[in-house]
Amino acid sequence: MQDLSQTRLGEVIEASTTAFNAQCYELYSLPPLGTLVKTCEGDNELYAVVHRAFTEGIEPGRKPIARGKDEISEEAVFQANPQLSKLLRSEFSALVVGYKNAEHLHQYLPPHPARIHGFVYACNQKEILNFSRSCDFLTLLLNAKMETPSDELVAAVLRLMSASQEDTRAFLIKAGKELASLLGQDYARLKAILERIRP
Repeated sequence: MQDLSQTRLGEVIEASTTAFNAQCYELYSLPPLGTLVKTCEGDNELYAVVHRAFTEGIEPGRKPIARGKDEISEEAVFQANPQLSKLLRSEFSALVVGYKNAEHLHQYLPPHPARIHGFVYACNQKEILNFSRSCDFLTLLLNAKMETPSDELVAAVLRLMSASQEDTRAFLIKAGKELASLLGQDYARLKAILERIRP
């Protein structure tokens, strides 16, 4: 049963074993880069990291046009054109980094993708703390093929996760050691990520 106090971010509209796209219910209500989110697939809770967010027109191939030449603010554009909120949509893409079945948390890909129309929630602090006990998920992020540079995504995830920790420094040291073991032969890449997560 889902905790109704959790923030529902949107709904899955496309899914694969490695990732899913979700549409937000409200225009521009997008989660930040690196946010840990979850959705369900049967009895499994799937955990994913937001790696891309965008707002576009709902009709494929039809771009929005500029409408604010004579308006004094962006809000005035929407007030003068109330139909815009129905013609645009905000979506985000998330990379699957693990799943939970019964009481076991796994930081590798689940057997099945998320379900279309499944609700997507922002993970709360307790879930973030539980998920971040291990940094095994970093392998999936570092090796992911996506539009967002993986090093930027890893840094964003670790910055957000560190904010939920009781001991931020200890968490970042643990994550840094994991990164060092994964990127030991690529010092420049390791250094760039570590510089981005420094408190």
